[in-house]
Amino acid sequence: MELWPRFADGQHLFARMKSTELSPALIIRLLFQPRAVFDELSTTRPSAYSVFFRLALWIGVVPPIFAFVGASLFGWRLGAVEPIFFPTGVLVAISVAYFLTLLFGFVSSAIVSQWMASTYGARHSLGIHFAMVTVVGAPLAVGSIIHLFPHVFINILVLVPTLIWSMYLLYRGLPVVLQTTPERGMLMASSLIGYLLVAAVSLLGITVVLWGQGIGPRVGI
Repeated sequence: MELWPRFADGQHLFARMKSTELSPALIIRLLFQPRAVFDELSTTRPSAYSVFFRLALWIGVVPPIFAFVGASLFGWRLGAVEPIFFPTGVLVAISVAYFLTLLFGFVSSAIVSQWMASTYGARHSLGIHFAMVTVVGAPLAVGSIIHLFPHVFINILVLVPTLIWSMYLLYRGLPVVLQTTPERGMLMASSLIGYLLVAAVSLLGITVVLWGQGIGPRVGI
């Protein structure tokens, strides 16, 4: 039995696809049955609007809320002896910026993935790319619960494994969900990771420049 399905009859399979509304239960199933979730997504045609407003948007809200609550109650520990507390207004601004950054990362990743689809022989529907990015990013949202205790070292200790988990889901699920071969799926997943790394480094550089110009919270260490 083949581990990876062949999609030589792509037009016939597309005709049998059904339009499906994704639900939060899909994320719970992803924790225990990732392959089943990928197989289900491979035979559905979710709309971009539905995926974004019913699922992705709310998943993106979770990390900033955890970060706001944790920083409000315990303060951030950046290696100093005493935790650093920010005014509520500053925490709100940081949380909103955090949310907008996640939102930009989600939308841009889905659009870049759709743009790559023709090169790697994958499905081109924006809705399925939204769904794939949502599923792949779900572990990071789950791991963000560690923001409730905002210690930099502990957050890194927890979020690095969840990032590896997300990368595993990307490499494992992309060929199935987007109906391409494992070889092309591996190359497409690697290209997406390359884009995200470049975006992350660019964001870090922009943050440093803005902070150097006095735009950002004042950290008195």
